[in-house]
Amino acid sequence: MYSKIYLVDDMELVNLTHQVLIRRLGLEDRIRSFTDPEKALDDLRSDVSGTEPILVLLDINMPEMSGFEFLEFMALEHLPANIDVIVVTSSISAEERILADRYPRFVKDFVTKPLKMENLRQITEEAFSVQYHGPKSFIGSRQ
Repeated sequence: MYSKIYLVDDMELVNLTHQVLIRRLGLEDRIRSFTDPEKALDDLRSDVSGTEPILVLLDINMPEMSGFEFLEFMALEHLPANIDVIVVTSSISAEERILADRYPRFVKDFVTKPLKMENLRQITEEAFSVQYHGPKSFIGSRQ
């Protein structure tokens, strides 16, 4: 199970919506919400010393720093592989999916907004399964 869940979206309403879903799963104590991706990245950098898995729900189109820039910093700084990123975007661009696939160490899935309860439940259940039964992919949540 994820020790922390980062919500990184420049729209507070999206983060609030995702917080409601996460609360329904009983994981509200793990939420870290950011509308500024640079602050989220700074917080993530200071939080990676542990080995517990971390989930990042990452928007792509943000004004201060795009989700791809966020992922690039993660890769360049060699952040640990215990960070799972789910790209949550309103874009349906095939090009953006291809760009997200350039970060296989981190990006586990690409889903369209709004994130649905069944997507989030599957993501967290798969993480639990990986932790206790070995690696799996997030099957079926791609939209």
